[in-house]
Amino acid sequence: MSGVIGVFLNKACGSGGDSAAALAPDEAARLAYFGLHGVQHRGQEGAGIAVGDGRTIIEVKDLGLVTQVFKESALTALTGHIALGHAVYAVARRAGGLPDWDSVQPHMFSIGEQLIALGFSGTLINSEEIQAYCVDAGLQLDSDEDAEAIAALVGKFTEETSHIREGIARTMNLVSGSYAAGIITESAMYAFRDPLGICPLCLGELHDADGQVRGWVIASETCGLDIVGAHYLRDIEPGEVVKISELGVETLIAKPAPKPALCVFEYVYFARPDSEMAGMSMYESRVRLGEALAAEAAIEADLVMGVPDSGIPGAVGYAKASGIAYGEGLTKNRYVGRTFIQPTQALRQRGIRLKLNPMKHAVRGKRLIVVDDSIVRGNTSKQLIAMLREAGAKEVHMRITSPPVIAPCHYGIDMSTSDQLIGAQLCVEDICRDIGADSLAFLSLEAMAGATSFDASELCMACFNGDYPIDVGDKKVRCYLAMRNRI
Repeated sequence: MSGVIGVFLNKACGSGGDSAAALAPDEAARLAYFGLHGVQHRGQEGAGIAVGDGRTIIEVKDLGLVTQVFKESALTALTGHIALGHAVYAVARRAGGLPDWDSVQPHMFSIGEQLIALGFSGTLINSEEIQAYCVDAGLQLDSDEDAEAIAALVGKFTEETSHIREGIARTMNLVSGSYAAGIITESAMYAFRDPLGICPLCLGELHDADGQVRGWVIASETCGLDIVGAHYLRDIEPGEVVKISELGVETLIAKPAPKPALCVFEYVYFARPDSEMAGMSMYESRVRLGEALAAEAAIEADLVMGVPDSGIPGAVGYAKASGIAYGEGLTKNRYVGRTFIQPTQALRQRGIRLKLNPMKHAVRGKRLIVVDDSIVRGNTSKQLIAMLREAGAKEVHMRITSPPVIAPCHYGIDMSTSDQLIGAQLCVEDICRDIGADSLAFLSLEAMAGATSFDASELCMACFNGDYPIDVGDKKVRCYLAMRNRI
């Protein structure tokens, strides 16, 4: 679930004597740079930007956060009117748990003499079959990264059909899994999304001071549009391929599906609270999760507090519905990344202590209701409760705005094996004892789905109920785990 941002600016902007509206040579790259800050929460391990100027494509990418990868000199050198940015959340990593440079994108490749750059978010569940297909077809692959295989297939099928959109469409009909991706050539930008829409992807429009269209933006979330001043148009539809060029926006449904299956974890945790999906803000949805949790798992207490940041809207909703006072009991170090997506267990545990610290005056002697979005491995909850007790809390009651995570995710979120999941190993009572809480309650599956803008049948909730919308038969699961056993 990496972050993708793409920018296409009309080269005609500024013609007719309006010098104020003229494109700066590095404007597309700078917009992509700002947009990457909007999707940085989706990937913290590496970042890159590729830029097309009508003749060629150049790129800058490296391991690290966006601010670490891009300096002023790098942005100035990225000249062109089309840009594709990517913030990587690496699934495959070097031995020892560190991200591999091969996973940093955009991935550059060529179709004949034409350069192409691909930014890919998601995971293929038929990776081994796709890798074998590429080898049989004589396509050279230098890694087991899904992005490289996708790029090779798009190149092969484009050469056969003479159209990149057709090349993408044929690739989509061969691969299976979750994905949202962008491609740029020297003169056009493409966006495409898996047929079930497991990964989010949206389209926005840039306007000039007179309200005229000056370009388009694609982004993993609407917050990526907001940060560059783009107006949200719509989501890229599941199974859709969108082409953006000087002719405007063209679209093709490459692989229709009977119903969507957006990852519900977007609502619970992954998406930023200021993003919107299907017309609902993530913040409002999380408030509703907290309200539903208060109705299902009421308890007497003195204070409701949320675990920053993703647990705070749920705590607001719980306090609102319960009538118990809401307050802040934890302070967050803003210079520490999301511990959930740290690459190793040791780094996750160290990151929790670095990230959160109790406010002793606020929690001392209090019966606390602590609201968090999920319990995946149990690391955060256990250390958090211990810290709150050390700070003088009288009671600590954990309330979780999602059900127990009982099944691994095979579509891109870092929950790939059941032995990592405390909910797959222990019952609620045993989890409560393990993390040291006075009581523990999870939100029901039905209430969680009801707080979103989708029907339960239109969501992927496999990590909560084991019902996978794409077949992950034993063979495929073993292949998936074998290829990514470096985690």
